[in-house]
Amino acid sequence: MSEYRSLEDKLNYQFNDEQLLGLALTHRSFSNVNNERLEFLGDSILNYVISLAIFQRFDSASEGELSRMRSSLVRKETLAEIGRELDIGELIKFGIGERKSGGINRSSILADAVESIFGGILVDGGFLNASSVITRVFNKRLEKLSSDDFMKDPKSLLQEKLQDMGEPPPDYIIISTKGKSPHEVFEVACISRVLKKEARAEGASKRKAEQKAARIALTEMDRDR
Repeated sequence: MSEYRSLEDKLNYQFNDEQLLGLALTHRSFSNVNNERLEFLGDSILNYVISLAIFQRFDSASEGELSRMRSSLVRKETLAEIGRELDIGELIKFGIGERKSGGINRSSILADAVESIFGGILVDGGFLNASSVITRVFNKRLEKLSSDDFMKDPKSLLQEKLQDMGEPPPDYIIISTKGKSPHEVFEVACISRVLKKEARAEGASKRKAEQKAARIALTEMDRDR
């Protein structure tokens, strides 16, 4: 029996070329011929399949909300959880040093291996098979996903996201005020060192302008992921 049979059963997919699965489970510490190229493919198809799935499920969600939902599913932490559920740690080929240093349990390595497996299925069985496996693997998480969790006000979401990154809250600066009360228009800039550039927006009040700027900042952060 193949050493990968249990994993293939969990994936509900049997490789035609089992060497591809072996390659997907080969860490760079083990060989120069490793899973990094398959990881590149897997990351691409994973983002596409998950993007399409949430686009079809949440037809009223904004671009920013869809981006945040996708990020919650394809982030390294989620992929590492899936890797543990699939018990792939023991199957990954490591160099001696990496194995001794705990690579078998390292989240980043497990996450990369999961993406590599998806890439391997794409090469081995084509797009439809890879898409089907990804959808099955993520099905429970997709079912639990709620757009309400991603529709908090943008300022709160941005502050929470920055806190998770160990960053301070953003600064909001009034750039200009146009018109006279009660028809004033405020232009506000949202500034954080994690943003490539300040996020600017206009609104009929300072608060509305800040919320719009925070939404733009969130979208930019999701794009830069």
